[in-house]
Amino acid sequence: MNHPDFRVTGKIFATLGYPTKVRGMVKLTPTQQQEFVTSHPAAFEPVTGAWGQKGATSVLLAKVPMQALKAAILAAWRNYAPADLALSSLKRKSAARRTKE
Repeated sequence: MNHPDFRVTGKIFATLGYPTKVRGMVKLTPTQQQEFVTSHPAAFEPVTGAWGQKGATSVLLAKVPMQALKAAILAAWRNYAPADLALSSLKRKSAARRTKE
């Protein structure tokens, strides 16, 4: 395939430029997908077919707010990252918030 993809432990959790250059894709859970589609319907939509039913979500890059894109990519990464790695990222984020307060 001639488009960039993002992986953790060898598993793709997001891509850019697929199916067209103006779109990306994140692998969410069906519940996460519904939340993003509901909150940002102009930017997120399920991909067609079985992949979409399992949570693969198309992102229209020009329409997605940066915060929503970051949240979707992080959610997709956490879905595929090993549990200890995903938990350590949450602990770092939580510690950073405490030092700001």
